[in-house]
This record gives sequence, structure tokens and C-alpha cells, in this order.
Amino acid sequence: MTTLTSPALRSTAIPLRNRWKGRWMLAVALLHTLYAAVVFPTQLQEIVRRGVFNSVQKDPAVGAVVWFVLFGVLFALLGWAMLLIERNAALAPVPLRGLGAGLLALTALGIVLMPTSGFWLALPPALALCWPPKR
Repeated sequence: MTTLTSPALRSTAIPLRNRWKGRWMLAVALLHTLYAAVVFPTQLQEIVRRGVFNSVQKDPAVGAVVWFVLFGVLFALLGWAMLLIERNAALAPVPLRGLGAGLLALTALGIVLMPTSGFWLALPPALALCWPPKR
């Protein structure tokens, strides 16, 4: 049985210079969530004031902030998964073009709907995932 630290797995790992996508996505997710805390403290405090459960109700401002924060968390989870895949390429040898295409489609839609937003920051890893890895 092979362990994660075996030389066989390490020899097939993605070179360090190509392992930036997961870290990039985690950094963007962190910036996204910190931005929410700085720009939307009133809405976040209102959620707590309302007791969290069913606190959004029909308030569009609070609902938008909830989606903003949840998208940051989701992007962090995706970045974390990408980081694990990059570190352990032998465990996931399948091409990630499908993931890249989906992220690119979501990013493009976000850019079209909100050109002056942070969606541009998701473009580098999305494009990088669409290109085949160099051998």
C-alpha cells in the first residue's frame, strides 16, 4: 500500500511553479470574505441581531450579503480542493479542463453582469485549468 508521502506519489506531483491555482483561489476567497466584513458590517450585524435563523427574510440587502459571504466560502472550498489536487497529482490524474470550463463560464457570466467586480480575479485560475498541463 502506498502512502501520501511515498516517493512514487511525490515524483508525479505537479511542479511547484504550476501549483499556484489553489493558493490563488484561497487568497481571492479570503479577500472576498474580508471585503464583506469591512463593507457590509451593518448587514452582518443585522443578521446576528435577528438571531441568525431565518434572519434574511425578505430583506434584499441582507440576502445579497449572505450570498456574497457564502460565495466566498464556496470559492475557498474550491480553492482548497484545487490545492489538494495540485499537491497530490497522482491521486487525481484526470484532466481538470471540465472544472476550468465551469469556472470560466461562471467567471465570464459574473464579468458580463458586473464588469466592475472581483470576478476578474477568478479568470487566471479558470483559464489555467482550461489549458492542458505541460509535460
